[in-house]
Amino acid sequence: MWKKKLQANGPEILNTDGGYTFLAKGVEIQGIAKLEGVVRIDGHFNGAINTNDMLIIGEHAVIRGSITADEIICSGKIEAKLTAKKKIQLLNTAVLIGDIITPSFSMEEGAFFHGMCDMGVSRRVDRVEWLTKESQVTEKAHDLIAQGELVPTH
Repeated sequence: MWKKKLQANGPEILNTDGGYTFLAKGVEIQGIAKLEGVVRIDGHFNGAINTNDMLIIGEHAVIRGSITADEIICSGKIEAKLTAKKKIQLLNTAVLIGDIITPSFSMEEGAFFHGMCDMGVSRRVDRVEWLTKESQVTEKAHDLIAQGELVPTH
């Protein structure tokens, strides 16, 4: 977590008052950011962002790289891979070009998304395959009972 306010020719870069990190409009940062608590970005960021809480991407924000957070709420422009433990929400002004991994995804009318969305499909596919196999076994058992080759026990 950043411990003090940083100034760069006037605009406040990061403010962590109350456990809230803020990257202001007009500020450009490049690199890797590992942050704690709620983070709001309204500036430009190029690199990797990692927070253990909510990331709010403002309407004027432009982000390129990768983002990992518990929750991502976006109304800005992103070209990145997004991973959220809880959810990703694109508000109506959002533009997202990149892949997302999250258990919950929502998108308001007007938002733009181009990429792949993984909401845990592999787990659901495994469950569907198991149910299909279970159904086939049950069907086969009924056929064998009907043919007298299998005697049900009670």
